[in-house]
Amino acid sequence: MKKQFLEIGKIVATQGIRGEVRVQYYCDSAEVICDFDTLYLDKGKTEMHVTRAYPHKNIVVMKLDGIDTIEQAQPIIGKILYMDREDAELEEGLYFIQDIIGLMVKDVDTGVEYGKITDVYQNGASDVYSIRKGNTELMFPCIDEVVIKTDIENGEMLIRPLKGLFDDIEGDEK
Repeated sequence: MKKQFLEIGKIVATQGIRGEVRVQYYCDSAEVICDFDTLYLDKGKTEMHVTRAYPHKNIVVMKLDGIDTIEQAQPIIGKILYMDREDAELEEGLYFIQDIIGLMVKDVDTGVEYGKITDVYQNGASDVYSIRKGNTELMFPCIDEVVIKTDIENGEMLIRPLKGLFDDIEGDEK
C-alpha cells in the first residue's frame, strides 16, 4: 500500500531570528522542495504553509507560516517534513523511492525471486538498487536493459540481469 505522505526533508537548524529554518532535502534537488506551498509535520497530521523557500548551498532555507521567531522555530528542529503524494506530478516511468523500497525483484525470464529492494543509491548516471537474498546483498543498475517492468501496485519489479551481474550467488539460490 502506498503511503499518502512521503518524507521530503528534515528541519536541521534555525536560520536567523525571524523563524526561518534550514531544511536538509531528501528529493532530487532543492528546487523540488521549494515548489511546494504546503508541507506537513507529524507524518501528515500537521499542515504547514510555506511562505518562502529558497536553495542555499546544500540546504533549503524555508519560512513556515505562523513561525515568526527563533523561539517558535526551535521546537521543530529535527522534525521530518512530509509532502502529500497528491501534490506531486511524476513523469511516466518515474517513481518515489519510498514506493520502490520493498518491491520483490523477480527474473522476467525464469520467475526466480532475487529478494526485496532494501535501498536505492543515487550516484551518477542511474540509480542502483540493492536487494537482499539471505546474507547476500545484490546490486543492479536501474537501466532499461535490466529493469523490464516496475509494478508498484502488485509489489514487484521484473528484471533481466546483465550477463555476470549475479554470478556471486550460489547456484541453488538463483
